[in-house]
Amino acid sequence: MKIRKFFDSLSVFILVSIITSQCFAQSPAASQKKEEIENRKYLEVINSLYYYIQQNYVDDVDPQLLYEGAIKGMLQALDDPYSAYMGKSDWRSLTDTTVGSFGGVGLSITKPAQSTKEKPAYVRVAAPIDNSPGARAGIQSGDFIVKIDGVDTSTISMEEVLGMLRGTVGESVTVRIRRSTVEFDKTLVRAVIENPTVKYGMINSTGYILLTEFSTATAGRVQEAIDSFKKAGYTGLIIDLRNNGGGLLSSAVDIADKFIDEGVIVSTKSRIEYENATFYAEKKDTVVRNIPVVVLVNEASASASEILAGALKDSKKAYLVGTKTYGKGSVQVPTGLINNDGFKITVAKYYSPSDVNIDKVGILPDEEVKSPEFTKEEEEAFKKLLESSEIEKYVAAHPKMTEQEIASYAKQLKSKYNLEDRILRKLVRNENELSMQPSRLYDLDYDLQLKRALEIVKSPVFDKLIKNSKTLKQQSEENSVKK
Repeated sequence: MKIRKFFDSLSVFILVSIITSQCFAQSPAASQKKEEIENRKYLEVINSLYYYIQQNYVDDVDPQLLYEGAIKGMLQALDDPYSAYMGKSDWRSLTDTTVGSFGGVGLSITKPAQSTKEKPAYVRVAAPIDNSPGARAGIQSGDFIVKIDGVDTSTISMEEVLGMLRGTVGESVTVRIRRSTVEFDKTLVRAVIENPTVKYGMINSTGYILLTEFSTATAGRVQEAIDSFKKAGYTGLIIDLRNNGGGLLSSAVDIADKFIDEGVIVSTKSRIEYENATFYAEKKDTVVRNIPVVVLVNEASASASEILAGALKDSKKAYLVGTKTYGKGSVQVPTGLINNDGFKITVAKYYSPSDVNIDKVGILPDEEVKSPEFTKEEEEAFKKLLESSEIEKYVAAHPKMTEQEIASYAKQLKSKYNLEDRILRKLVRNENELSMQPSRLYDLDYDLQLKRALEIVKSPVFDKLIKNSKTLKQQSEENSVKK
């Protein structure tokens, strides 16, 4: 009897859907487009199904469960890694990031959009934030977070990762860190994090700006940096966008406008008319002129970082050094919903001044400078050294080592571990500076890409290098010919 009632109800549901569909199809409103009729038809079916489940499913159903499931399903159907539903924690993380403060562990991170068996999409630490739980625990740039509270990070989205790392101040979270081939756990107690998106200082006569993210405050902080460099009489400028996963498009535009006198900074193109926009430079906003500028990029420089790098490259205002960027050339609009949740959806693609979209392609630097990779023997030596805890014990017994003492101890290590001197010095230096706040802004002894950037910015032929550099359009055309 119950089965009969079920099928009777189902038949009524299907019949109502068919009648509804026919009514819409036969609508006398001749002005309605076919697409609008289809949209209404599907909305009616979805609405009917929602109530059907509520009334007929074997157990009581939480309305919010169906609400979230419907939204997630629609966004997942787009097959776009950047369009997604965001629950309360994810939405809070997004809004906190753009404002610049949040409760968390103090780690700037990146994560590949896709995961494969060969290359799992583990979370990579771009940089620990000064005086944060992550920094005090000794987590370093380049470390991988492979698990959070036992959850494999390659199997979850970036939004889920942020939701797990951020949370109530005072509560703890355990992360498993992979450094080279060594793994270890760290338990971090969440704290209020003030995220400094801009750090800067002088390297002799060269101004150095490290951008970790593009928030509402970033452009203002960049202006502070430039003002301080001018007072110091700077003769060159390096902008470091390595491991910068992006942020606000408007922030990248405002920063680019400080370097470009006129012309296009970036344009967005969409099938939606009001999402088509072109952002132009204004001469009155330009504050850097006749100064050699080098931009550092790598495979984790993405989105807004690529907008800034592409604008400066196409406008021949900067020379790019490092490795090819990530390749995220789309624009997402975040929208809040009814329960302090929200979603983001790709609405457009952005194009550089030379009219190139770099989505899934990336930006090639004008000069490629790679960090040397470990040989198999070096990897084994590195693993053995980390597992020994030898550096930690030595530094604990010899606190506040000088650079001369660091170099001397690194030579001792060299006799046991066949690694480059600069790597050994870096490991000792990192351990020696764990308790130092703020952390070191740069490390010329270790950073080969920054070293090369300094050589280029001081080069007497810098103007010639800029003149001969290729726009993204020229690079794209050359690559097309080669293929």
